[in-house]
Amino acid sequence: MNAAEELNVIPLPTNDSRQSQTAPQDGAGLGNLEKVRDILFGAQMRDYDRRFTRLEERMLKEVSDAREDTRRRFDQLENFFRQEIASLSERLRSENAQRTQATEDITRELRDTAKAINQKISQLDEQSSQANRELRQQLLDQSKNLSDEIRQKYEELAAALTREARELRSDKADRTALSNLFTELAMRLNNEFKLPGEE
Repeated sequence: MNAAEELNVIPLPTNDSRQSQTAPQDGAGLGNLEKVRDILFGAQMRDYDRRFTRLEERMLKEVSDAREDTRRRFDQLENFFRQEIASLSERLRSENAQRTQATEDITRELRDTAKAINQKISQLDEQSSQANRELRQQLLDQSKNLSDEIRQKYEELAAALTREARELRSDKADRTALSNLFTELAMRLNNEFKLPGEE
């Protein structure tokens, strides 16, 4: 048999035998282990506990300080926003009042301008009516003057024609005398006219 075969032949202890050997020692072993641990690591663990406690207290203080600082900053930010909103509201009210005043001023100016334009239109209408009346009166006067002048010229022409007709009637030659005059003229042209002393 070689060494490997010998190992296979040697019986190995089972867990049951091991448990049966250590079972009576568990209670005492645990207590001893705690004592050894306390002797070896007790001071260090207490130091760690103190450190953890201080660290926890410091962390709680820093968290509290951070919370307080955050709350204070939020309060400042809230106050800033409130002031800004109040300032914007005041500025909006002021601008609104200015725009309202400007609108009222423009409305008043437009009303005054419209009134002035209406007055000018009324004055122009009155002046136009007056000018039309004066022009109609002038035309009527000129028409009367022209009618009077035409009538006067007509009467003068009628009188002149009457006078000329009268003069023509009074200066008109008698038909017999005119006949003798033409007869004498014909005889003279034919050399047949002889005066009484020429025979």
